[in-house]
Amino acid sequence: MKDDLHFLRLWDLYSPLLTATQKEVTDLYFNYDLSLGEIAEQKGVSRQSISDCLQKCRKQLEKYEEKLCFLKALDELSLEYSAYMTETSRFIEREKENFPMLAELKEKLDGVHRRFGAETEKTDGGEIVGRVFREEE
Repeated sequence: MKDDLHFLRLWDLYSPLLTATQKEVTDLYFNYDLSLGEIAEQKGVSRQSISDCLQKCRKQLEKYEEKLCFLKALDELSLEYSAYMTETSRFIEREKENFPMLAELKEKLDGVHRRFGAETEKTDGGEIVGRVFREEE
């Protein structure tokens, strides 16, 4: 499951670099949850060729990440973003009575979350953790 999640994150970033067939097979397997047999039947090929295609795609996506490091950069940015948002939220909570305009700032920050698709959650310790960055719909 953890490997599948990692693969999907890589797939989100690098799938445009795959061939049309590779993209279709991986999409059917991971996003549409079809079995190897179902995909093989749909494509008119053997189950083994679908399995080989998926393995090749995994290796290819890992190589892209190894060379380009986009996922690593996104993870680092997400952590930095979370730290800044935690610090800002704590400041707003602490100072909102002294500075009423902070409520407006909080609304603007919430708008940024909605606009750019950043979902956050608060932990028990009050930290804000960035979870997902969605594509525009």
